[in-house]
Amino acid sequence: MRIRAGFEITYDCPAPTPMLLALSVHPSRRDDLETPDWIRPQPDLEVRQYLDGFGNICSRILAPQGLITLSADFIVRDSGLVDAYAPEAEQIAAHNLSDEALVYLLGSRYCETDRLSNLAWSLFGGAPLGWARVQAICDYVHERIVFNYMDARPTRSAYEAHEERKGVCRDYAHLAIALCRCMNIPARYCTGYLGDIGVPIIDPMDFSAWFEAYLGGQWYAFDARNNIPRIGRILIARGRDATDVPITNAFGPMYLEQFTVVTKVADEG
Repeated sequence: MRIRAGFEITYDCPAPTPMLLALSVHPSRRDDLETPDWIRPQPDLEVRQYLDGFGNICSRILAPQGLITLSADFIVRDSGLVDAYAPEAEQIAAHNLSDEALVYLLGSRYCETDRLSNLAWSLFGGAPLGWARVQAICDYVHERIVFNYMDARPTRSAYEAHEERKGVCRDYAHLAIALCRCMNIPARYCTGYLGDIGVPIIDPMDFSAWFEAYLGGQWYAFDARNNIPRIGRILIARGRDATDVPITNAFGPMYLEQFTVVTKVADEG
């Protein structure tokens, strides 16, 4: 399967503003690119890239005063298969986890394990270990939160999402991650493209958030918002939570003027 993906985002900056961008396809998918996913700023600017501590591609620019548009348009190959399903994947005891996985058991800015631990153990302490326990958490979060773009709030935490019972994809991911961590299952936040491939088109296209859980010695994708296997995830970045992988991080005031994301089967034209 060939997927066309890209974005166009316009900001208004009152003054020259340094920006940090997480908008490039993750290194794990670079070999799947048929065309480059270059970030194209208008007006034309120098774009400098580096790998952050989580292995994500980050881009640095100095946005000028006034309007700046960031865009990309590329083709990526995909297997066309739904998310992996491995019900036999076992939970690894905390004391046997690798050092690299252990950090994803800790609380983070939007995933307050300290505030959710008692709830998690009361809900899932009796659930089978491994894949079934992660799926039980996804089922709970999927039912607990009502999705609505109008309810989006960039500062909402996992605990707040649980209590308010509303949010968007990042809130589903944060709550599921926090509950997994409370149950000693490493979990990390993912952001990327997820088109409506194989499912009805319901919402305007946007970047998507999901999470990965560490089971049986490898990471598996889970999606508490959709809660069904999906086709065509294109990873951009991973981190402890959304703090680590905002699509744009501005070191000064800026105002969003326009935002468009495209993800569809390339042969649709």
